[in-house]
Amino acid sequence: MTTTRRTLFAAGLAAPAAILATRRAEAQTRWQMASAYSDANFFTRNIRTFLEEIQSASGGQLAIQLHSNASLLPMPQIKRGVQTGQVQLGEILLTAYANEDPFFDADAIPQLVTTYAQAKKLADLQKPYLEARLQRQGMMLLYTVPWPPAGLYAQQPITSIEQLRGSRFRTYSPMTNRFAALIGATPTLVQSAELAQAFATGIVQAQVTSAQTGVDTSAWDYARVFTPLGFTQTKNAVLISRRAFDGLPANQRTAITEAAARAETRGYELSEQATATTQRTLGERGMQIVPPTEQLLADLRRISATMTEEWIQRTGEDGRRLIEAYRA
Repeated sequence: MTTTRRTLFAAGLAAPAAILATRRAEAQTRWQMASAYSDANFFTRNIRTFLEEIQSASGGQLAIQLHSNASLLPMPQIKRGVQTGQVQLGEILLTAYANEDPFFDADAIPQLVTTYAQAKKLADLQKPYLEARLQRQGMMLLYTVPWPPAGLYAQQPITSIEQLRGSRFRTYSPMTNRFAALIGATPTLVQSAELAQAFATGIVQAQVTSAQTGVDTSAWDYARVFTPLGFTQTKNAVLISRRAFDGLPANQRTAITEAAARAETRGYELSEQATATTQRTLGERGMQIVPPTEQLLADLRRISATMTEEWIQRTGEDGRRLIEAYRA
């Protein structure tokens, strides 16, 4: 076969184009992010917008793939996954890691936070303490968003804490475990995915969690009554590997931090919206929505005082300073 000048010329043009395309592909940074929550959950929807904004602001040079619904890592392994570089970003429920550091549990003290304004105040005060702890572990806190206020799920209206004495109470964190013990119930660790079976078989008889979790787990299939308490507003935190972050160009680091600030603001708005819509859904699906009695609220305040002081004892001077600043 005879090679013509035209063929050689075309090949000469094609080679640099192919090299350029390869270099562009190599220039794109591809990261992984792990979350334990479903795609329908507002936390996940917020994260998807956050990641889209980063990719857009970076001109497509930073692409982050979200693995939701614990499809890559289960919740207990996500923080460690970010620390070790298995993933570059992860979303965790802070209180789930309280055995590692009780400071992750500040927002899980019952009745300490009962409104979104209080939740934001506590989060802002808690942030520098969290940042310092995560920095020592090679991570950076990008943003936090609170869950809708937790309420009580049971098979009948609960008018006082005494009614829960002797019951099998579902727990999912050290704080809920301690709460169950203080009210004289039997703490029983059950993950969200197992709630329906646990209630149906009598493994648990009551729990405190948000209306969002109730909708996510079809609570109307296993509980009859929901009492909105403002029990807690625990937070999810989005973390990033410090090493991965520092390795990015300045414009991409800026894209991440600016998108994170927007995600936090948007997350609070989504959480407030979810509070109304998910509680309404519980009622529409047949659950009784029963306001708390004054006796029940008084009982919870008494337990809150005990658990707050216990938390301060565990966290030392940092914890005392945080609570004093929050109460000021």
